[in-house]
Amino acid sequence: MNVKRVIDGTGLSGKLGAVVLGMSLLAQPLSAQTTPNAGPVDLTKQVPPAPVTTAPEAPVPVPVTPVPLPTPHWSQTDAQSLLATIKGIGAEGLFAKDYQPELLSAAIVKGEGPELDEIATRLFTWLAEDLRDGRTPMAARVQWFAVDPDQDINPTPLILADALVRRDVKGALMALAPTVPDYAALKAALPKAQTPKQAALIRANMDRWRWLARDMGTQYLLANVPEQMLRMTVRNKIIKTYKVVVGKPGRTATPQLAETVEGVIFNPTWTVPQSIVVGEGLGARLVNNPRQAAREGYKVTKLSDGMIVVVQQPGDSNALGRMKLDMPNEHAIFLHDTPSKAAFNQPVRALSHGCVRVEGATELAMTMAILGAGMTPDDAIAAHTSKTYTKVPMTKTFPVYLTYFTVARDVNGMLRSFPDIYNRDAPVVASFAQPRKEHTAQRKSTEEVIKLDNPL
Repeated sequence: MNVKRVIDGTGLSGKLGAVVLGMSLLAQPLSAQTTPNAGPVDLTKQVPPAPVTTAPEAPVPVPVTPVPLPTPHWSQTDAQSLLATIKGIGAEGLFAKDYQPELLSAAIVKGEGPELDEIATRLFTWLAEDLRDGRTPMAARVQWFAVDPDQDINPTPLILADALVRRDVKGALMALAPTVPDYAALKAALPKAQTPKQAALIRANMDRWRWLARDMGTQYLLANVPEQMLRMTVRNKIIKTYKVVVGKPGRTATPQLAETVEGVIFNPTWTVPQSIVVGEGLGARLVNNPRQAAREGYKVTKLSDGMIVVVQQPGDSNALGRMKLDMPNEHAIFLHDTPSKAAFNQPVRALSHGCVRVEGATELAMTMAILGAGMTPDDAIAAHTSKTYTKVPMTKTFPVYLTYFTVARDVNGMLRSFPDIYNRDAPVVASFAQPRKEHTAQRKSTEEVIKLDNPL
């Protein structure tokens, strides 16, 4: 098969080979997780046989009270290092006053002892939490459902212990900052801000990077909703970008997610939501007319309870187009193709019911299948041109981030401002104007999960 001709014939950019070459250093598959071995069994003890019962009762769980860790000892040198870090934390888009430098300074003057230990430990903890997880309270992170794993991977007690053992308090704290070039660009722009409003927006967007995993993966897809662009990134370098259509403001706005692609689906089917099947009468019109349903590309089934299920079959007119990235999540959000290509030419592309439509989706699907699932280019093309439903499971981990940055590097690497299409800046900026709030166990927004399963 002539790969180049087929790619060009499907309307691709003709740069699939370059994309594949740029992705040649993809990460290895996830290593298998193992379960710790059970402890040794004492065979010297005689254990009577368990009595035969018909319905053994489940053991009653005994509540376990966590034992508080002892407060570590702080030398005056380490405390002075913490104080200096606090005083310079403005460079990271945070406010020194949030971490009580006067109180720490007074404790240092009094000398080493329990008071200094308690104050220094508490302020180190606050600063570590904000640098690792973000300062913004969860209530101000509107529709933010991307769970940051960093506090599990790098818990605060271990950070503190390492800092004191290595006598490098500042280094331990600065190592928590995001490593993406976008964060560095915002940090460099902060002291050059022309107005307090501009500075506030830069701080807000610096904090948004802390809401995500510090290690975002060797390769990942990231869609910035306000920019209405998707980028494929390898080792922090953008190797391919795509225009996208995102959710309309309001109830169908695209939520912010951090998910993983489990498969590439060529020639997907689409189960029509009941809001259309029932609400728009599609089911009633087609249920007793299978020939008409077939002509329109639908398969209609009436269940025993009377519910009508309508599934649009693969084809150029399918609402999902010719490709869908399977990324299971409770919001039913995914990336997909579309037969409505004209929308990509509009400057404002917040038009969908929440899902993300991708321009050049066929090229993206083939690239993902080749580099994330080990397919050959010929096999990827065959799957696409077969016009039959084909799901290709991923063999490499490929995260997808649906983010919201209103000040960020664009796909060309230039720092820009983007329209706040969902009005999500105000709560973040307002939270920075208020005193710092204690972190809670909440890891994502508690707002209603709206299942946005209608790509039309």
